[in-house]
Amino acid sequence: MYDGMLNVYKEKGYTSHDVVARLRGILHQKKIGHTGTLDPDARGVLPVCLGKATRLCDMVTDHEKTYEAVLLLGLETDTQDISGRVLRESRVLAEEEQVREIIMGFVGDYAQIPPMYSALKVNGRKLYELARAGKVVERQPRQVTVRQIVIESVKLPRVTMTVCCSKGTYIRTLCHDIGQKLGCGGCMESLIRTRVGRFCLEDSLTLSQIEELCGQGLLKQELISVEDMFGQYPRAVVCPAADHLVRNGNPLRETDVFLEDQGEQPEGCRYYRVCDSSRVFMGIYEWDQDKARLKPWKMFPGG
Repeated sequence: MYDGMLNVYKEKGYTSHDVVARLRGILHQKKIGHTGTLDPDARGVLPVCLGKATRLCDMVTDHEKTYEAVLLLGLETDTQDISGRVLRESRVLAEEEQVREIIMGFVGDYAQIPPMYSALKVNGRKLYELARAGKVVERQPRQVTVRQIVIESVKLPRVTMTVCCSKGTYIRTLCHDIGQKLGCGGCMESLIRTRVGRFCLEDSLTLSQIEELCGQGLLKQELISVEDMFGQYPRAVVCPAADHLVRNGNPLRETDVFLEDQGEQPEGCRYYRVCDSSRVFMGIYEWDQDKARLKPWKMFPGG
């Protein structure tokens, strides 16, 4: 079984669930999970968790994301992207300078109303199921953060921009909201996700490439191990006498471990990659200052 993170390039036409289903067939294993959906018409980075790394799905989903989007002004659709049913067409009367000003006004925190065509649930039902049934329900705004917008080009009615944002941000809704502010409406014409945390577009692999590497027995070298996902934390190795503690996910005293690199605990450090005495990675421990010990934070049993 494969364990680790795989940087998949999701091609247009696939849902995130389609990608997982294809990978299960290619890798012949069931324990696979993705880290946040991409619309079928969108392309780009989709980190996928394999085996023990499925315990990281929620953590990777929380990572900051970067997108390259094309905003088409003057067109509103029910899905807020070009594939939807057209609701309104308008002339774009705004000048380039005003368009730029309005777009840059969205940098920072803003309350975004999730689109009806989304997988969010209201009263136990997914919004897109209600939307397909012709129903529109009230959605509560969610606070999202647009960290940066770089306007790459303005060729009205189209604007190409790179957006760096927090989890939960809908880029098509951002396009819709920009259009509303300009008074002409707008929708998302295309979308490429170029980065999710440490995962970049240039390092991603298509399903065909993954299948070929798997057939050649070379796929493992493309995986990022669970431990490497926490490479920013110091590595602590357990003394042989404390192996039974770490293997059972028990707290550890300071004397039970030694730091492989620094030799002593770095000041103010909170998390540690903890290995048993054979240097097999076991999990992430958190330093408990009050009790002067390490306590389990996220364990990965079986090494």
